[in-house]
Amino acid sequence: MPRFSVIVPAYKVQAYLPACLDSVLSQSYPDLELIAVDDCSPDACGALIDEYAARDARVKPVRLAENQGLGRARNAGIAEASGDYLVFLDSDDTLTPDALRAVADRLKETGDPDVLVFDYARTYWDGREVRNQLAAQLTEQGPAPFRLEDRPGLLRVLMVAWNKAYRREFVAEHGFRFPPGYYEDTPWTFPVLLTAGSLATLDRVCVHYRQRRQGSILGTTSRKHFDLFEQYDRVFAYVEERPELARWRPELFRRMVDHYATVFTKRGRLPRGSHGEFLRRARAHYRRYRVPGARLRLRHTLVRFGLHRTFRALQLAAAVRRRTAKAAVRLVRALRAGALRLHYGIQLRLPLRPDRAVFTAEEGYGDPAALEEAFRALVPRVSTAWIARPGQERAVPPGPRRLRPGTADYWSALARSRYLVADTAFERRLRKRPGQVFVQTQQGTPLGHAGLDLLERPAAARGLDCAALLRSVDQWDYVLSGNRHATLTWERVHPGGYTTLEYGLPRNDALQRATAADVARVRSSLGVPEGAVAILYAPARRDHLRTQRPLLDLERILRRLGPRFVVLARTPVPVRGTRIIDVSGHPDTAALCLASDALLTDYAPVMFDYAGLDRPIVVHTEDWAAYEAVRGAYVDLREFPPGAVARSEDELIDIFATGHWCGSRSAQLRAAFRERFCPWDDGRAAERVVRRVVLGETEPAPVVPLAERAPAPAACARSPLATVPQPSGPLPVTESH
Repeated sequence: MPRFSVIVPAYKVQAYLPACLDSVLSQSYPDLELIAVDDCSPDACGALIDEYAARDARVKPVRLAENQGLGRARNAGIAEASGDYLVFLDSDDTLTPDALRAVADRLKETGDPDVLVFDYARTYWDGREVRNQLAAQLTEQGPAPFRLEDRPGLLRVLMVAWNKAYRREFVAEHGFRFPPGYYEDTPWTFPVLLTAGSLATLDRVCVHYRQRRQGSILGTTSRKHFDLFEQYDRVFAYVEERPELARWRPELFRRMVDHYATVFTKRGRLPRGSHGEFLRRARAHYRRYRVPGARLRLRHTLVRFGLHRTFRALQLAAAVRRRTAKAAVRLVRALRAGALRLHYGIQLRLPLRPDRAVFTAEEGYGDPAALEEAFRALVPRVSTAWIARPGQERAVPPGPRRLRPGTADYWSALARSRYLVADTAFERRLRKRPGQVFVQTQQGTPLGHAGLDLLERPAAARGLDCAALLRSVDQWDYVLSGNRHATLTWERVHPGGYTTLEYGLPRNDALQRATAADVARVRSSLGVPEGAVAILYAPARRDHLRTQRPLLDLERILRRLGPRFVVLARTPVPVRGTRIIDVSGHPDTAALCLASDALLTDYAPVMFDYAGLDRPIVVHTEDWAAYEAVRGAYVDLREFPPGAVARSEDELIDIFATGHWCGSRSAQLRAAFRERFCPWDDGRAAERVVRRVVLGETEPAPVVPLAERAPAPAACARSPLATVPQPSGPLPVTESH
């Protein structure tokens, strides 16, 4: 008996069905059966199901002799199910990676409730992903399992069958079945939630709900939308047969009226000429099921009285009001933009301020923040300001004055400040004046292709404007570099007349100056348990993937490694789980490096910074061929790695479990890597830059030799956990070992 029976009805979805079935069969929790129901589909759905059944014994094909519709197709799947829990999935949607494992874990935690409700996200054809707006209703805080009266807000979550797992015996005991027609989820979901003796929630996106451009059933114009009335008749009939459920009538009534108003107002659902009839039937239902004393909104009143023309008039008035407001907003914006252009033009004619400097970074603190701190320390006469873009308020370092883009202060600062420091392009309308000094810090040591080299990598170069890039390069006076490799790369892919300052990377100064007390303070602020081995997981973004997804099952890895390990996850997509600390939004990468005992990455440039700490680095290169083909790499990490290399998740687990991650061979590889890429990272890079750019000193301060540097030791180096086995000799996980 499998744990899950995943039921997928298929009808006219041949383009989406393979992705749906793959998302189920590739789950890291394999204890499942996939019941794929061919609802007499006229396209290739049936053939696709047969192909999957031939390849995987977990696929149980069900063929219907004639088209039954979504509800009855699901019923056919239920009849074939043998799993502990039923999970429904529409054939154009997908399960997210590791969804069933998360569901299984939550079911175990909550004692196998009748129903588990999990979250979903809408995914759009253009790549956008929007999580359910009522995700707060799925919080796992508080007692679990519970009954619906403990969390009535669950009735406001989208009433669909596919965002829940149902205990099969519970469904069989109460004889729940899907009715025919549109909106078949309504008379299924309401009775199930009202009847369940135990409920639980999982605050995790487990389903990607595809929003198709065309072809979705509920998005078509049809009289089948009138089925909604019969479906609510079924809901209230169920409640009337069970007096103990009468207390839910007010909430069901409100949901019903909201649903009718939504269908009525959605453009393109009801055929032309049928709106009056729909509203009349809605009025009849309003009177039939009305609950005295129910608090109603305006749209409820319109449904109550069947005010079809009034409803339309109010809609028209609202549309006119919106258009008028938009026109007024456009006019105000145009006037404001014109005033700001005039202001900027005037500021450009005023003298430069030699005591002003402006800083900005694409994300986080980075090199500009380290330079800003050095400005204040070494040349306090220079006043500093930081451009705080919308959504990046947390990424503004303490100290500098904040500038909001698009304000008069912002344009004044760009026009009159002598020093401009950034790791990205400044405002495209910036006019660099004679006497202004532009310092481009870049974003670390390059591993993947950048600049003009991306012209040969179209998948990675999406959005690259080569002409704009070169215009920006022509404004640079200085470019920072941490090593000879970076110098040669930047000067080739960003050709220009600037001067390269190969002085080290200012952002790495903090790694050299930090003390053991600083490490302890940062770990405490992040919630790292005392004595734990903290792994900083920082993978690179995959340019060829429209939707980023986790590449490693961190929970599985931690289960295999045991309770002494925790993961600081700095990933493109936030990751949650036991002993996983989400630091994806943390602005200070240097602080995360200090808090960790080892770095786990794949192709992220942070490995070059981390090497300066002289702490273990483990590289996961499972999709190296894809990365190299899409992005291209300047350094072959398989031939010149900074530490142990894992080519699979199992090898990665073995590296940490056996102690190879902090063994002698790993240290040898790291030493060679550090010597090549960290020659200047001695804690004084920012000072060298400021002395050259602002004070005019042409000879950089002497660099501290690698052997004499003493970066703060990792926390686990001072704990009993440092006694984990550390085998010497070759590592069996990469050819170079």
